[in-house]
Amino acid sequence: MHEQQSGNLSAEPRWRLAWSRAMSDGVPTRSLGVALVVGTVLNLINQGDAILAMQGVSWLKIVLTYCVPYAVCTYGAVSSRLASPAGQPHAGSLPTTRA
Repeated sequence: MHEQQSGNLSAEPRWRLAWSRAMSDGVPTRSLGVALVVGTVLNLINQGDAILAMQGVSWLKIVLTYCVPYAVCTYGAVSSRLASPAGQPHAGSLPTTRA
């Protein structure tokens, strides 16, 4: 079944396009890096006193605090790539050189 995308018919369902963009061109690596930095800072802000005092921490909150920036970074990259016209480089892509 074809879905309409910005006035053009797409041969692939939108979720499949989004998934392929989320798993390509360094998106997982970049999102993981952002999640590690932002998640660590947020965990120190939210549970730093418990971590430093060796008290009990909420492991669910720790995991979710890393998952949220990963999801936000991935969403931003995917939505940017889906919004760019086909064949046009997306923001953040490196220019290619032809020999």
